[in-house]
Amino acid sequence: MEKNITKEEYGRLVNRAGRAAIIAASLLIIVKLLAWIVTGSSSVLAALTDSLMDVTTSIINLWAIKIALQPADDEHRFGHGKAESLAGLAQAAFISGSAVFLMFNSISALINGHQIIASAVGIGVMIFSVLVTLALVLFQTYIVKKTGSMAIKADSLHYRTDVALNGAVLLALILAGLGWNWADGLFAIAVSFYILHGAWEIGMQSIDALMDKQLSKAEEDKIIKIAYSIKGVRGVHDLRTRQSGNTKFIQLHLELDDNQSLFDAHEKADCLEAELDKFFPHTDILIHLDPLSAVILEKENNKVQFEIEPDNISKGAS
Repeated sequence: MEKNITKEEYGRLVNRAGRAAIIAASLLIIVKLLAWIVTGSSSVLAALTDSLMDVTTSIINLWAIKIALQPADDEHRFGHGKAESLAGLAQAAFISGSAVFLMFNSISALINGHQIIASAVGIGVMIFSVLVTLALVLFQTYIVKKTGSMAIKADSLHYRTDVALNGAVLLALILAGLGWNWADGLFAIAVSFYILHGAWEIGMQSIDALMDKQLSKAEEDKIIKIAYSIKGVRGVHDLRTRQSGNTKFIQLHLELDDNQSLFDAHEKADCLEAELDKFFPHTDILIHLDPLSAVILEKENNKVQFEIEPDNISKGAS
């Protein structure tokens, strides 16, 4: 993300990307619906179903972005970032239902068999779909580079896979045009499995965020490394991390020498916060300062308590 971008510009750009996705998906729904009516192709129906999910996903995504961008208030002190995760669960449920419906329809078409007509129309529509989706992905990539938005990045990844999906449908129509009608139903079934896989990933990512899953080990190792790079830091413990929307949360205890002023300790915490912000922008950071002797004493007390408790348990049992 560009360092000098303002919050207002960030909101304007991500909303523009969200609206572009809705417009593109809506356009593709219209042309694919016409192609399906003309051809009766199961693979075109698969592509149409995917576009219906795309527009629903993009609408939910745009709504979630607007809520997530709202500042923290008295009732939501940690902000509204989890709106994106709640939207993700709704997306996963809708996508799964659509994929199951598509799978049964495709299996029926494969078993019963049907002749695809006017395949040239379907081929033209799918070529158009690939070009429109590519244009949208390029625009979203530009927005992601400008803003670093995770929501738009995820949406862009989804449309990138749509390019491959539309290409697969295009291939199925070409094969069906050559007389291999079985390819149409078979490719549609493959698309439904692809859609289910995407729904599973969206659902699991949303659940992880709602359950406050910690950041990756690489990110946490980076946090600890940065903390030890601050002069005077003697140790780090009780590191806790999570992510809500595009905001990361970092909490940790910083171990410092006893013989320094509160002002000096506060300066070290400020320095660490500034360094963390370079690598983790838009992050909520909370640092607790601990004198080193208090940390050592606490560890010794915990060790003594651990050694005494088993002995007490054995006496009670006897």
